[in-house]
Amino acid sequence: MFFVARSVFWLTVAYMVIRPGVDFVDAQALSNQAMAAGSQMVAEQIQNIECDSFQCIGGKAVIAAALQSSPSADATMHVAPVIDPMPLPRPRPDRAG
Repeated sequence: MFFVARSVFWLTVAYMVIRPGVDFVDAQALSNQAMAAGSQMVAEQIQNIECDSFQCIGGKAVIAAALQSSPSADATMHVAPVIDPMPLPRPRPDRAG
């Protein structure tokens, strides 16, 4: 009996959380916003570091370049047809008859 009561409770909670007509948050937009905020915070912290050597300045430049946004991996530059380098099945050599 306790199992049934517990199941009813959790199913009711799940229905309240995921009921029909609920608009879900766009996860991609939320992820992009979080990444932009995190990169901004890291960039600000790096700028606050005081450097007196060439190595420190170079390190800050490398990190600043790494924090720049990179293009999306989803977009392809071009669509090339797939061409097999050799025909299948391979032709028989002349010596095989």
